[in-house]
Amino acid sequence: MLCVKAKLSSEDSIKKSRFIGVIVPCHNESEALQQLRLLYGEHGNANHIAFAYRIKTEQGIIYRFHDAGEPSGTAGKPIFQHLEGKQLINALVAVIRYFGGVKLGAGGLTRAYGNAAKHVIEAAQLYPYIELTTISYTLAYQQLQAFEYQLKKLGGLVIKQDFAEQIHLQIQLPGDQVSAFKQLFPDHYA
Repeated sequence: MLCVKAKLSSEDSIKKSRFIGVIVPCHNESEALQQLRLLYGEHGNANHIAFAYRIKTEQGIIYRFHDAGEPSGTAGKPIFQHLEGKQLINALVAVIRYFGGVKLGAGGLTRAYGNAAKHVIEAAQLYPYIELTTISYTLAYQQLQAFEYQLKKLGGLVIKQDFAEQIHLQIQLPGDQVSAFKQLFPDHYA
């Protein structure tokens, strides 16, 4: 599975219509919907804003696609097929169409939306998805510096910390580093 690093757009013109492909990283469904609202705001005069997204959650991959008023199956589904074909997750791909006056037909629309999605995905900087595991730890204050050093060295990060008599931490680590980290700090995880 792959993820996209940053927002990117590309533009194609087909028979006087403009097709603007946009790819945006999104970590949850509400973030994808927020990005769509921003696109609707930026392109208020567009005739259609078709989209598809795939988001990895704890329950599995959720996905949605929408034709935005184009004939059924000619816009959202071709965009989604490129997302799925590249095994992209945590990404939104939208194609904004400004109608140029020439009708493309169902096949032409399917190709135009699919190609706009394909071009923006190919132009995007992609990286492999790494599954993170969340672990809770309790440490003494004198252990914190060594703990943070080893955590950073293994690609982990602190997502929550509570300082009391002891330090209570919630961390995230790449799944393949969990056993190595637990060997370094065996008595402290919950």
